[in-house]
Amino acid sequence: MKLTTKSEYSLLALIYIARHQDEGFVKIEDICSKYNIAKKYLEQLLLILRQNRLIKSKRGPRGGYCLARPAKQISVAEIIRIMDGALAPTESVSKYFFANTPISHEKGLVKVFRGIRNYISKTLEELTLSQLI
Repeated sequence: MKLTTKSEYSLLALIYIARHQDEGFVKIEDICSKYNIAKKYLEQLLLILRQNRLIKSKRGPRGGYCLARPAKQISVAEIIRIMDGALAPTESVSKYFFANTPISHEKGLVKVFRGIRNYISKTLEELTLSQLI
């Protein structure tokens, strides 16, 4: 697993939205300003998050973004999978993105990498946005 800026900025944006959820819809400009993210890039990321039903958007002067469900129901693993794909270090041990790779031929390597995948997956599945705010 390697996080790209897609996951990193998405996590930051969702944490910001979760923190300010009680204030109503969050403006994209506020997120961009807080984390120094280019607006066009963040718009693309928020569109992906909206299409995957993690956030809702509203147009207009009182518009912006809010979480589509409670922060305690959104895991970090879900966000990373949406933005970057597999949590596994190699696709041959991936639960959701399985594909044969060269190490598939060596059971010992598969066992080691499956253990790494299980640890990462368990940790990130149990970690929710509410725990980060």
